[in-house]
Amino acid sequence: MPATRRHFLALSASLPVLAVLAPAAHAKEPGIYAEDGIAIDGTDAVAYFTQGKPVAGSRQFSHDWMGATWLFSTEENRATFAADPKAYAPQYGGYCAYAVSEGYTASTVPEAWRIVDGKLYLNYSRGVQRRWERNIPERIKAANANWPSVLK
Repeated sequence: MPATRRHFLALSASLPVLAVLAPAAHAKEPGIYAEDGIAIDGTDAVAYFTQGKPVAGSRQFSHDWMGATWLFSTEENRATFAADPKAYAPQYGGYCAYAVSEGYTASTVPEAWRIVDGKLYLNYSRGVQRRWERNIPERIKAANANWPSVLK
């Protein structure tokens, strides 16, 4: 069947969509939730473990890891993270743990967090966090099964 103008226009219209989707489908590493390239809204990931609360990081103490810039409140926290990022980075790339357990991704806020079995989990909001906390073991199990395929 010869190509018509209609076929050409349909193909041309779909190319921008394919160009956007193709890189995500071929990602080699799970993505990191980062707005403007800054991971976890600029919050110091190590401080959740050492201070038991979200602490704003500073560009003065930054570290690039997995395609995102991570900010820290002190040089000591930056060095601690750089030595073992997987120990301090939030699960699911910093995306909402509840959302990932449901099969999609959502942004997070620094105030909706919890450390479970030595791992940091973030949520979209305090309200969503309360839903996630109703059955943490099942939510983690479901999220682990969904991650990282929810990025595709």
